[in-house]
Amino acid sequence: MMNSNLMIREATREDAALLRELGARTFHDAFAAFNTPENMQAYMATAFAPARIAEELADPAARFLIAEAEGAAAGYAKLAANAPPPCVQGAPAIELVRFYVDRRFHGGGIAHALMRFCVDRAAADGFASMFLSVWERNPRAIAFYRKWGFETVGGQIFQLGDDPQNDLLMERTI
Repeated sequence: MMNSNLMIREATREDAALLRELGARTFHDAFAAFNTPENMQAYMATAFAPARIAEELADPAARFLIAEAEGAAAGYAKLAANAPPPCVQGAPAIELVRFYVDRRFHGGGIAHALMRFCVDRAAADGFASMFLSVWERNPRAIAFYRKWGFETVGGQIFQLGDDPQNDLLMERTI
């Protein structure tokens, strides 16, 4: 997808280092101020480990999408055809596992373009709904997802280090 200076493309295995760096940086930027350094480090050491990212990129049920603007990676998303939790009613459903935009690009339309690309890709792949989990203490993300038609359908625990956090499960039809 190209929109003026924005391009969205599917990641390849050669993007592993870029996804590790962008993923760790955007996750840290989004959550470090609200969590202990120890819990952040414990989670990030596992979630963004080189072997973990390589495994995720090789998973045939998953795809990473990278948004590039101004010659840089501006954001990314991960879609995966994971088994949905029981509260997700639309079938077949795809999970929006990760969705992050580099903070220097906030407010520039990257998030909307990336979400449009994710929804369009899911529709083209034959999915009827999309679901995600979002930390209950992340009002900016929750408001963004609501604008895109996601509604809260349940909840689950997200383990960040030794801190069990409450996530909302949200779903939208495609």
